[in-house]
Amino acid sequence: MFSMKPAALLKRYKENIEPGHLIRQLLQGTFLRRKPPFSRTFSNTTYPTLPTETHIEETLRYYKPDQYYPVNIGDRYEARYQITGKLGYGTYSTRWLCRDLQDNKYKVLKISTYLQKHPTATHRESKIYEHLAKTNSTHPGQSHIREVYDSFELQGHVGKHRSLVLQPMHMTLLEIMGLNPEPFNLPLLKITLRRILLALDYLHTEVGVVHTARPKIDNVMLSIEDGTMLSNFAKAEANSPSPRKIINDSRTIYKSHRFRSPKSYGLRILFDFGEARIGKVHDTGPFVQPHIYRASEIIFEMPWGSEVDIWNLGCLIWDLFEGTHLFNDIFNTNGGHDPFRHLALMIALLGPPHSEFVKRSEMTEQCFISSANVSILSAWIEHEEAPIPTVSLESLEWRLSGKEKGEFIQFMKYMLKWLPEERKTAKQLLEDPWLAVVIPYC
Repeated sequence: MFSMKPAALLKRYKENIEPGHLIRQLLQGTFLRRKPPFSRTFSNTTYPTLPTETHIEETLRYYKPDQYYPVNIGDRYEARYQITGKLGYGTYSTRWLCRDLQDNKYKVLKISTYLQKHPTATHRESKIYEHLAKTNSTHPGQSHIREVYDSFELQGHVGKHRSLVLQPMHMTLLEIMGLNPEPFNLPLLKITLRRILLALDYLHTEVGVVHTARPKIDNVMLSIEDGTMLSNFAKAEANSPSPRKIINDSRTIYKSHRFRSPKSYGLRILFDFGEARIGKVHDTGPFVQPHIYRASEIIFEMPWGSEVDIWNLGCLIWDLFEGTHLFNDIFNTNGGHDPFRHLALMIALLGPPHSEFVKRSEMTEQCFISSANVSILSAWIEHEEAPIPTVSLESLEWRLSGKEKGEFIQFMKYMLKWLPEERKTAKQLLEDPWLAVVIPYC
């Protein structure tokens, strides 16, 4: 579906067509072909009940039902937020569309799970939003950050559940890629990158926030520009209730209800903040990022900062444009992360690190022989354990050629550097001429 030629896209931009129309053109027909989730309709007083052995949330790894707050459609919280339907669920939360009875607008209520062993995982996001609320900025990147309207706690059976009232949103980039097997083309990639970079520049320079694991395809989202989607969702849930299974008098597990196809698509980039950190320098161990997005300084447990977001972005670009993970072949036969294979692939793609990098962590002695001269390249000593593969960014890139390919690879190399301080900042990347070659304005 992502097959519109760059020349046609550029023509649309010269005609001042909004990016949302571009997204609609790219996805048109995909949603119309999707079959409705249910073939029957139900009255407001009846609903489809699923057998108790049916798995819904239980498909999650390490699922524990007591960790989830027992929400029911129709419930009202803080005397104003009335639940109209379930949007989704995950390890850390369930998400519900609710109607705010004070302003009669639809919003998203995100209710965290109670994780006794990891309490900060569910509290971190609300603290980040509190921090952002203290900043009054005119930075254009602020408009690409998801809005939060309210927060409160709910007392569950085993503990308290932090709850956030958030701006409704539509698809993630992961869902877009799932609907369309073709990777992004250059125009769409550059539109997306500019908005992510604006958001990152705002976070890094204005409010001192590092996003860590979050700039990835399942956490970058499109905003909802078609307001009727929300009211139609509520009507659909009322007229054709989602299937559910009743566990006991106080707990019902609902299947999620999907939004209908919108009349127009937004292209604001919105982030969640479940793993974000406040401050310039952090030292919290190796589990800050998913393995495939893990930056060099994270692997060796060095202090880290906003530069990890830039590394993440480089990996995200490869996901979107090449249709595969750049650091995909870093796991052993049992599916576990193999740091030696990971580092060997980094050497193949980036070249070996200088001794300056190696001297920053004692852990590097397991992998490299460094020189007293910090400008000398270090030697890889794990050839038997993990030989350096014969690949390069140039050989793995399959969509471009000539000058266009060279400029794309150079842009990638600005972000993928062993030394964090050598990576270009979000502001510097925004000013790079490569972003303006196909799309002069976005």
